Amino acid sequence: MDWLNELFFGSSIAHTVLLFALVIVTGIALGKIKIFGISLGITFVLFAGVLAGHFGLRVNEEILHFIKEFGLILFVYSIGLQVGPGFFTSFKKGGITLNMLATGIVFTGVITTLIIHYITGIPVQTMVGIMSGAVTNTPGLGAAQQAFADIHGTSDPNISLGYAVAYPLGVMGIIGSILLMKVIFRINNEKETENLIETLGPKENVELISVEVRNPAVFGKKMGDVRRIINRQFVVSRVLFAENIHVEIASSATVLNEGDRILIATTQPDKEAIETYFGIPVQMEKHEWDLLDKHLVSRRILITKSNINGKQLRQLNLRSTFGVNITRVNRSGVDLIADSGLSLQIGDRVTVVGNETAIKSVERFLGNQMKRLHEPNLVPIFIGIFLGVLLGSVPFAFPGIPQPVKLGLAGGPLIVAILISIFGPKYHLVTYTTMSANLMLREIGICLFLASVGLGAGEQFIDTIVNKGGYQWIGLGFIITVMPLLIVGIIGRNVFKLNYFMLMGLMAGSTTDPPALAYSNATAGNDIPAVGYATVYPLTMFLRVLSAQLIISFLG
Repeated sequence: MDWLNELFFGSSIAHTVLLFALVIVTGIALGKIKIFGISLGITFVLFAGVLAGHFGLRVNEEILHFIKEFGLILFVYSIGLQVGPGFFTSFKKGGITLNMLATGIVFTGVITTLIIHYITGIPVQTMVGIMSGAVTNTPGLGAAQQAFADIHGTSDPNISLGYAVAYPLGVMGIIGSILLMKVIFRINNEKETENLIETLGPKENVELISVEVRNPAVFGKKMGDVRRIINRQFVVSRVLFAENIHVEIASSATVLNEGDRILIATTQPDKEAIETYFGIPVQMEKHEWDLLDKHLVSRRILITKSNINGKQLRQLNLRSTFGVNITRVNRSGVDLIADSGLSLQIGDRVTVVGNETAIKSVERFLGNQMKRLHEPNLVPIFIGIFLGVLLGSVPFAFPGIPQPVKLGLAGGPLIVAILISIFGPKYHLVTYTTMSANLMLREIGICLFLASVGLGAGEQFIDTIVNKGGYQWIGLGFIITVMPLLIVGIIGRNVFKLNYFMLMGLMAGSTTDPPALAYSNATAGNDIPAVGYATVYPLTMFLRVLSAQLIISFLG
């Protein structure tokens, strides 16, 4: 039975693969267990690794280090691709306030960590691990480990031990803080919902409206000239001419006259202004327009050709080439006005109006092949990882600091992924990945990383809790979790009058904690916590990674 002993306790490649598979499967299975309705989820892979390491299951140190770093890169890069498109837009419509408060939570946590470090004398690398575990931020843990390894040429198990010890109560502390805020301010969910509706006002969904031209200032003018006069978002899809009662697709050269009727795609905030400028609204539904000219049809076409990626609508010349109009662009479930300057991306669905023959030609031109979206675009992913590792390896010197600071294998790929997801299409780089593909890549990465961290820390875990004061780390981690959330949460509610549902998302997002988000969504009964979470998540993730690395670089 020597082969069996070698397989489980040896050092072969087969042993490594088997051990990682065992740890990951065990961790995922245990992570589904709920305690008081709360589950640790995939993070239980870390504790499965700790358990395996405690009972003597080992992996070659160099292999373990490679798997850990590669898993971290996959994880943070996938997160960057996911949150990147919303990174800059998150600063609109109150996003600046939310991100400012989230930044306050991050920095308050850092200050609390440093104060505890100086008062107790606990090594700063241990405190950074406790801080990362207290706010359930795995990339921060990876960044701290990477920074320590760059400076000292070796790893410090106390970083991952501090993380593993503080994490479980960190999850409880985040949810507990959300509950405590509800008690402090005596929140009534129904009243919060009513206030939210009043605050948000009308949504900017794309609407189709029919208007009869009655404004003399418009008579005899070309559509292109009218668009330049009105500083509003709208696209005229079709025109029903009053003189000869026939329908045509609108273009910039279309001349409007009294009594003409036009079908317009616009947003709710611009609707009233558009109606007032052109004339008066009329009751004509889209199917009535279709009946007037059966030769014109409206169809959604999927963009799947890579040569279209990043091109503006005006560059495609679809109106002059095919005789069709694009009125709306659906991107990730959101309808956008088809402005001539809008850049298209792989995966967009465009609403095209024209005759059947023309639309078939446009389908061939744009792609409209779902199968192509299911094919993985591996080249942009590995180009991004290459550039991310390159950026993460560049040393940045600060005056008075002997050791240059690097973004590392966590910060570099994260920043590049965010930038490439935003600006890639402008340079015809296809960055589209399906949600399932992104999730698969991310989950594989985090599983490999957590299993590696657990296996590396397992040998000393129990000894740390029992003999090295690790039980104190749990309490310190709880302080780091709760204090910043309560301080900034109270400020957000009292000073900035944040809606409680948005505040829940802010608190969950500022700690990058999915279990807290799941709890918030279930409690709120709406998606407002998810909006708050997504608004602060990109900047918070970046700050968590950067702050953990800077503390190690400056003090470790």
